[in-house]
Order: sequence, then C-alpha cells, then structure tokens
Amino acid sequence: MKRWVVCTAFMIVAFGADRRSIAASHPAQQKTENIIFVMTDGMRWQELFRGADATLMNKENGSVEDVPALRKAYWRDTEEERRRALMPFLWDVVARQGQVYGNREKGSDAYVTNGLDFSYPGYSETLCGFADPRINSNDNVPNPNVTVLEWLNRQSPYHGRIAAFGAWNVISAVFNPERSGLVANAGYQPFTAMRPNARLELLNQLKADGPRVWDDEPFDAIPFYTALEYLKACKPRILYLSLGETDDWAHQGNYTEYLNAAHRVDAYLRMLWETAQSMRQYRGKTTLIFSPDHGRGDDPTEWKDHGEKGPSSKYIWMAFLGPDTPALGERASVPEVRQNEIAATLAALLGRDYASAVPNAGKPIANVLGR
Repeated sequence: MKRWVVCTAFMIVAFGADRRSIAASHPAQQKTENIIFVMTDGMRWQELFRGADATLMNKENGSVEDVPALRKAYWRDTEEERRRALMPFLWDVVARQGQVYGNREKGSDAYVTNGLDFSYPGYSETLCGFADPRINSNDNVPNPNVTVLEWLNRQSPYHGRIAAFGAWNVISAVFNPERSGLVANAGYQPFTAMRPNARLELLNQLKADGPRVWDDEPFDAIPFYTALEYLKACKPRILYLSLGETDDWAHQGNYTEYLNAAHRVDAYLRMLWETAQSMRQYRGKTTLIFSPDHGRGDDPTEWKDHGEKGPSSKYIWMAFLGPDTPALGERASVPEVRQNEIAATLAALLGRDYASAVPNAGKPIANVLGR
C-alpha cells in the first residue's frame, strides 16, 4: 500500500474513531492540539528586533547593488518601524498575541548550548532537547538521537500524523526517517508521501528542473509550498518546516537577498497561520513556534559567518503564538531561555511531559505555557 493511501485513509477513518482517545489523553487545561514549527536558518536576532542594519546596507559590507531600492523597502526612522517593515506578521500578530524572546538589548537572552553554533548541532539540540557531542559536523548522516517529534509519533494521537519538510537536504537526516517512521522530505528529493495533485506535481518538477544556486537545497518556496499542500491535504497534528535562504544569502554576503529571504519567511508564516485558522481542525487549537538554528556575527566584518570562532553566534531568538501562550509580547527583563528547552515546551503545549521522559533535555519554558 502506498504511503499516501495510508495518509488519506487515516484522515477519513482513524481521526473520527480516535477522537475519544485523543480527548482522554489531552489535559483539559491545554487547548493546543496541533503544532506548526518553522525554523529559518541562521537569521540574526539583530534584524528580527532592530530591522535592517544601516552598516550592511552598502556595497562594501553587504554587497548591495541598489542601495536606494533596499532602503525604500526596509529602512524606516525607528527600530520598531524597521523591524515591522521586514517582518510585519511577526510584529503585528505574533508579538501582539503571543511571546517573542531574544532581544538582548531588553534583557531577554536566548541562546544555543551546544557550543558549536552551526546547523546540524542546532537542529538536533532544538528537536531533541539536548546537545550531543557526537553531532559535531554538517555531514548528511542519520541522527542517532530521538527527536521530540519521533517521541510523539510513538503515541497514538500523533502516530502517522507528523511531517517534516526542509530546504537543506540534511533536514531529513535530523529526523532519521528510516528509524523514526516520520514523513520527512528535504533538499531536491521529490515528495511522494501524499496523493498527487497538479500543484504537487509542479513542485516536484521545479525541484528537478529549476536552477540550482546551492547543491544541497532549493529556494525556500519549494519546501514551503510542498508543506502547505501537505497541511491542506493530510491535516497533520504536527507540521515542521525548515527554511534555508537566510543562511545561504548571508554566507554569500548578499544583504539584499538576506533581507528579502527574511521578509518571505514572514509571509510564509502568515500563510501557514491563516490557512490553519481557516480550517476547523486547527482554528483556535494550534500553536505556532518560530526560531533559528543558530545566530551569526554581529559586526560588518563578521555577519556573514557563524560558529565557534564567533561567540555572538550562540545568540538566537524564539517566538510562540497559540491558545495556551499568554499575550505578553516582546519579552524584556526575563530569565534567559535556551535552545534545548524548545523540545519540551513543544511537547508540554500538547500536554506531554517530554522533560521527564528525557531527563537530559531542557525543561519547558514556563511563561510560554502560562505557568
């Protein structure tokens, strides 16, 4: 039996049949039944909270070819206006109705604990809840650790109803689908785990035929629209999406495309959220989580890179929006939050105690849960 047949059958039969067991296993005080988790690779906290950086909006530091056009798009008189111009959904909706952490200028530190400050260690720490010294490269090898999504997939309300999509081809390896059984699609691999339709066939064709700027990942639009098709067709309980252009354009020193990529990510968040809120299964019962895998350098000569040699690369940010998260907005003068706490927080939003099951994982972020 093809996998997409299983997906379709589950939606028609099992969802209704399992509704009682789902309700019984879900604590009454928790309203979240679904999670949408989006990560954008290597986006700095500086742009998220300050907007466009004047020191990089030039040819010397940011390889900007058309400075007036870039300033028209993203430069405003104040930081609040600039960051809203860059990421309007984050600041108009997420920050007003949820919580955003990581503005170091306001006493809100968020950081990576793995000490390496690059991609695979960051994704593994985020999704497993702990740093593993064995994860010390970006090699495309299966993750020996169980992610929180694999852990949830072993439980009946979520089994077969979790999917992960990524631009970078290593994202599939982070979830180790051969062991975990998770639907995972990344890089240029065609997506075949659902009933085909015209849009999905076109997306797969674009993966195969489109121009390849990077050998290990397509442009973000491909995994995003693939994930959106899956959301609408298969209605997963947990949808994970990793986007990569913010990191790729930064490594190339192209500040124009870095900002454009961040602006598109914000638009993608809006589309996912509004699509979810238009569907009965998700409306009022879904939490959105948004974060990067690492930070990067904080001055005009270091912003392109990240890693152990750049201490500021450990600083990240995270945002939460959903029915169980109090609307406390941009956090200031609060205890630090760590990347290794996201996994347990995700599980706790669903009423699951990952921190007890995995003792070396970080604990849930209490304020996100309204505790």
